[in-house]
Amino acid sequence: MCAPYVMDLVGSSLSRRELLGLAAGLAALAAGSAKAQGQVSGKAFSNVADLTHVVSPSFPMFPGARPMKITEVVTVKKDGYYGNTLEVWEHTGTHMDAPAHFVENGLTAENLPVNRLIAPLAIVNIKDRADRNPDAEVTVDDLLAWERRHGRLPAGAFVAMYSGWENRVSNPKAYVNQDSAGVQHYPGFSPAAAEFLVRERNIVGVGVDTLSLDFGASRDFKSHITLLGAGKYGLENLANLANVPPSGAMVIVGGPKHKGASGGPTRVMAIW
Repeated sequence: MCAPYVMDLVGSSLSRRELLGLAAGLAALAAGSAKAQGQVSGKAFSNVADLTHVVSPSFPMFPGARPMKITEVVTVKKDGYYGNTLEVWEHTGTHMDAPAHFVENGLTAENLPVNRLIAPLAIVNIKDRADRNPDAEVTVDDLLAWERRHGRLPAGAFVAMYSGWENRVSNPKAYVNQDSAGVQHYPGFSPAAAEFLVRERNIVGVGVDTLSLDFGASRDFKSHITLLGAGKYGLENLANLANVPPSGAMVIVGGPKHKGASGGPTRVMAIW
């Protein structure tokens, strides 16, 4: 409703009751417009954490994967505006593994239902064990211990492993952690824990602060196959999980949306 029309109505011979009715109608219209634009009342969040690493050509990569390439194309000084072209393997930096990454005809990232990209966040801390043993895995006992402290995993939860491995991210050799035989060593989810989460609990996905959902020495990628095969998604190379409470936060996953995406670099945030 435009302002002149409102003024014409007010300037006419409307009664006080009619004017009050008009005001109530306008208020209802405004409220309806706010809802249509996604403005809803609810819990206010006062904390936010960025769970995403800055990605660059020097970011640690799974062995055999090509690092990203950034090529400057135009500059403000020369062209009046700035821009780069990117050449990037989908599974670079903080990124998503869509079901299609390991499952024939599985969902690609752009087809994941958007309501799965905002979820209750549960963080399982295995840092003490990972500090002693780089092959540490999240176990079913770890998940049950989390539930004894915080209650049953919420329906539609996203479960993240915190191992402290991100402390190595500035040193690619230490982050990938290959031994003399080329075997990688870093933490991940055990196949039994993956099976428990998809069979016994209702989750949307899992995440790790390492290169892989499976621990580094895995040869069969059983956790990947179990989780992605059940239609869940994975997030790898998460950051800053130590700054988020183990329960009570929500995760927001800005997943990739290019055609046929097996995954892709992803912006991930926690709010609580």
